[in-house]
Amino acid sequence: MIELTEITHGYDGESVLEDLSMAIDRGEVVGIIGPSGVGKTTVLRIMALFLRPDDGTVELDGQDVWAVEDRQRLALRRRIGMVFQEASLFDATVARNVEYGRRVRRTWRERVEEQFRSVLRANGTADAVSDALEVVELGHKVDQKAQSLSGGEAQRVSFARAIAYEPTYLLLDEPTSDLDPRNTGLIEDAICEARDRDMGVVVATHDMHQAERIADRVAVLLGDGFTEIGSTDRIFEDPTDERTRKFISGELVY
Repeated sequence: MIELTEITHGYDGESVLEDLSMAIDRGEVVGIIGPSGVGKTTVLRIMALFLRPDDGTVELDGQDVWAVEDRQRLALRRRIGMVFQEASLFDATVARNVEYGRRVRRTWRERVEEQFRSVLRANGTADAVSDALEVVELGHKVDQKAQSLSGGEAQRVSFARAIAYEPTYLLLDEPTSDLDPRNTGLIEDAICEARDRDMGVVVATHDMHQAERIADRVAVLLGDGFTEIGSTDRIFEDPTDERTRKFISGELVY
């Protein structure tokens, strides 16, 4: 699992997170909900090992990621995929964009082994790219230029790129912000597919209805920490913290 313990972090002397703890298992979707600007992206960046917290520990399957050498930490980081709020694609085909994520995340040895398998089967990488695109229902656009896609399609390609190298954990930062209902539904279906493939998925969103639809557990981030973490049904139907109840009901506005 990914485990954060007593994480504290701030910017320019101002605290954003204070003594924050949570754990993410494989094969589950965890939704982090809270108002915009509360620190959801900061939590994801710490989980993704992009950002070292001011204090506290980050463990990946029992290893303290900031206590190991840079090479070991890079190997751990390769096991984590992240999809940002806005798609950022290269001026190339859809297939090349998805393949890129798989290529750069592989170690030198894995690349050699994959090339060897491709010589024998002639379709090693192509299979992984095609499979990832099928998950987001874009297999028919494999040869299309990425720059010609709609915003929703581009975000689905970003999702495919993240799962093509089969990460252990997948982190999503407002993945359906400003998308139409169809593209939102397709990405939500893809999130559930990633969970079914035994990935641990974390979705940071201000859309409480989305968290209610797809998350197995929900963490409510208010102020500088989680007010509570629990099963989705319990959080939405019977929260134990008064701040959580007020936020979900719309009484508490940040």
